[in-house]
Amino acid sequence: MSLRFDEITAPKPTAESLAAESATILALLDSGERAKAVADWDTMRRATDTWSALVHLRFAQDTTNAEAKAAREYADALAPTATGFEVAIKRRLLDDPDRSAVEALVGAHVLRLWETDITTFDPVIAADLEEESKLSARYTALLASASFEIDGQVLNLSGLAPYAEHADREMRHRAEKLRWEFFAANGEELDAIYDALVKLRHGMALKLGDANFIPLAYRRMRRVDYDAADVARYRDQVAQHVVPLVAKLLEARRAEHGWDKLRYWDEALIDPAGNPKPNGDHDTLVAEAQVMFDRMDPRLSDFYRMMRAGGFLDLKNRPGKAGGGFCTSFPTEGVPFIFANFNGTHHDIGVFTHEMGHAFQCWESRDQNGIDQLWPTMEAAEIHSMGLEFLTHPQMGLLVGEDQADRFRRMHLIGSLAFLPYGVCVDHFQHEVYANPEATPAERHAIWQRLERRYMPWTDYGDLAYPAKGGRWQSKQHIYNSPFYYIDYTLALCCALQFWVKSRHDPKAALDAYVALCALGGSAPFQDLVRSAGLVSPFAEGALAEVVRESEAVLAG
Repeated sequence: MSLRFDEITAPKPTAESLAAESATILALLDSGERAKAVADWDTMRRATDTWSALVHLRFAQDTTNAEAKAAREYADALAPTATGFEVAIKRRLLDDPDRSAVEALVGAHVLRLWETDITTFDPVIAADLEEESKLSARYTALLASASFEIDGQVLNLSGLAPYAEHADREMRHRAEKLRWEFFAANGEELDAIYDALVKLRHGMALKLGDANFIPLAYRRMRRVDYDAADVARYRDQVAQHVVPLVAKLLEARRAEHGWDKLRYWDEALIDPAGNPKPNGDHDTLVAEAQVMFDRMDPRLSDFYRMMRAGGFLDLKNRPGKAGGGFCTSFPTEGVPFIFANFNGTHHDIGVFTHEMGHAFQCWESRDQNGIDQLWPTMEAAEIHSMGLEFLTHPQMGLLVGEDQADRFRRMHLIGSLAFLPYGVCVDHFQHEVYANPEATPAERHAIWQRLERRYMPWTDYGDLAYPAKGGRWQSKQHIYNSPFYYIDYTLALCCALQFWVKSRHDPKAALDAYVALCALGGSAPFQDLVRSAGLVSPFAEGALAEVVRESEAVLAG
C-alpha cells in the first residue's frame, strides 16, 4: 500500500484527552506493566506529534488562512499542557526503582535525554511557552507580509532573492535596498518582538533556577555531550582557519570584477559569470532529481520516488506561504514532508538537496526504537542535510546543466565556507544577548556590529542604512523562533565538509557511511554519531584544518 500525504490524519487532542491518556499510562506503570506503558505512551506521542506537524505545516502553506491560523493558535496553546503530561511520565519512569528495566526498554541515551527534558519544563512556565509561540508566529507573519515591486513584478521576500544575486550590480543593489527598507520600516516592531522574546525566555530560565536563558536553551536543544565552552572554542577555530580564507576569496572576487570595493550586495554573486541557475523550472528540477538519485543509490532513488508519488513535496513559492524551507514528519506513518519556496536560483537546488537529506534520514531511521530516537539532536540532523548537498555534487549536471556543473560545485563550496563565519556570528550574538537580557534594542544592534567586525570584517553595507547600523540579524528567523539553533548548521557543516573530502577520494565509501549514519537516527548523542561515521568532532582541535586545506587546493585549481 502506497503512502499518500492527503490521506494522513490524526485526531485533534484536547487537554482532557491528553489528561485521560496520561493517567492511563501512569496507572499501567503503577501496576507494574512497564513495557505496555512505554509502548502505549509511544503510540500516544506519535499521534500527537503527527497532528501538531499537520497543523503547523498547513499554517506555513498559507499564513493568510484564518482556519489554519486558528488551528495553529490552538496547537500552540495546547503544547505546554502536552509537555506537562509528557514531563510527568518521564519523571515517573526516571524515578522507577528498577532503572535497569527501564533502560532495557528505551536505552541509556534516551534516559539521558529525558533527564535533560524534565529540567526544561514546569507548569509555572506554561503560559510563558504559549506566549513565546505567539511572538514567534507574529514574527513569521510579519516577514510573510513583505511585498516588493521590482522589474514589473510584485514579490515576497523569497521571490526577491533572485534579484539579490542578479548578474547586474545595480539590480542587486536595488533588491537589497528594497529588502532593507522593509526591515527599516518594521524595525520598531522587530525590536519589540525580540525584546519581548528575550525577556520572556530570561524569565522562564529564572523560574527554572538558571542564571539566564543560555543553559536552559542548551537543554531545550537536548545537548547532552557538549556545552557553551566547547562551542566558544569552535567559534574560535572558525575565526582562526576559515575567516582568513573567506577574506582571501572575497578579495579575489573584488579584483576579478574590477570593483573598487566589495559591497554587501556583491557577496551573493559568487560566480563572475553569474551564479548558475537550475536547468529548468520546478517540474524540470523535480523530474531531473529522480534521475540524479537513480544514479546515486537505489535507497535514495526508491525513497524519492515514494515522496513524489505520495505528494510529500511542496516546493513552489506563492503569496501567503511562509518563507524558507523545512522538513517535517508524521511519526504515525514514519514518512517526512518537504516544504520549500523555489525562486529560480541556485538556492532551489541547495534547499531541495538539504531538506531531502533530512527527509531521507527520517525515512531510514523510522524503525528506531521509540519516538525519541527517530530524529537526532539538531546539530547531528543537519549533517544529513548538508552532507547530501555535497554528496550530490557529481550529479549536478542534471540540475544545472553540464556546462554549469563545475561552476555550481565551486560556488557551493565557496558559499559553504563563507557561511561558517556568518553562522558562528549569529550564535555568538545570541550568547551575548541572553547573557545581557536587559540590553536595549540599540545595544543589541551594537553587539551585532562588534561581532560582525570579528567574523566578517569584509562587510561593507554602503548606503544600506539599516544593516549598517547593526540590523542585519533581524532577517534571520532562527534568532527569533529557534534560539541557539543556528550553530548547529555550522557544526554540521564542519562534518558535511569532511564527507565532501571523503567523497572526493572514495565516493562509494562516503555514501555508504552517510546512509549508515542516517539509519542511526537519534540513537546516540552528537559526538558519538560523528565518530560512528568516521568523522572528527568539530570540537576537536584542528577539525577544520583538513577541510580548509582541501578547499584551498580545489579552489586554486
